[in-house]
Amino acid sequence: MGRRPTTAMMRIAIAGAGGFASLLAQELSQNAYAILVLSTRAHPEFETQYDCQVAVVDYTNLDDLQFALQGVDLVISTISGAEQLNLIDAARRARVRCFVPSEFEGAVSHRPPLGADPFDNDSSAALTQLRHWSLSRHHPMKYTVFSCGVFYERFAPGGLQACNMGATCRIRNQGDYLINVGHGIAEIPETSPQGRAVQVVMTSAGDVARFVAAAVELGIDTWPREFKMRGSRMTTQRLQEMCSEVRGVQFNVITRPYDEIEQWLRYYEQNGDQARWFSMQHLLQTANGRYNFSEANLNDAVDVQPTSFRQWLQNTWGPA
Repeated sequence: MGRRPTTAMMRIAIAGAGGFASLLAQELSQNAYAILVLSTRAHPEFETQYDCQVAVVDYTNLDDLQFALQGVDLVISTISGAEQLNLIDAARRARVRCFVPSEFEGAVSHRPPLGADPFDNDSSAALTQLRHWSLSRHHPMKYTVFSCGVFYERFAPGGLQACNMGATCRIRNQGDYLINVGHGIAEIPETSPQGRAVQVVMTSAGDVARFVAAAVELGIDTWPREFKMRGSRMTTQRLQEMCSEVRGVQFNVITRPYDEIEQWLRYYEQNGDQARWFSMQHLLQTANGRYNFSEANLNDAVDVQPTSFRQWLQNTWGPA
């Protein structure tokens, strides 16, 4: 019979050593897990701060990855692109029981169809690969996506970049997504294609790590195909109003109707302005509901009380 270790005996590998990986290591190391961090270079701070083992790996070398993953039960990826695709293959070869891909922002079902996602970065290929291996007759590898909407840290001073997150994300600086809290500027979608107010789900990266750690305690064999978690959910209009209230200043707000967003996208594409095209794509994706969902099954399943967006804003920014 195959091994079925208890959660206390589990060996967990975290792929990547950025800001989010650090939060995951911090939360998971508080329980009796053996934590392995995979990185392309040495990170002694993980070993000293979280009592983790760090393995320096080459993501282009499948044999190297497979060797590093021997005996691992759960892989949590914070990397993307070709590196993650190789990691999935190596995890399957090493008979890892469960894989969590780097798919944290936005519910899977609310993304554009295959071939039409401007933010794909091999995401669809990774999910296709994982579906294939999950159905294998010999040593199937389960997978679960953890969806959190949007990270609060997109609105932090310096944006995701200052939090050492989103290394492969095209818009990771302060103000790149919807609102520049420090400068009091907002550019938000007005309505969805159906004419409804646009809503967005958000969660702090620290709370996402807490949710993941709590889910591990449930037992990975019980996990569904997707866990959704939520810190706050509100309209984009309320989002900018809350930022203005907490900062105590009136924001300069541009509200874009849906058809205007589409017009600007065509304009930026014709003029080769890739930076503005990607920024406007985020408005379109937000208006299309990419970062919105009503049910948060992980909130219901575990005892984690996430920080509200208002509280996070007050703690992070406070009055101007």
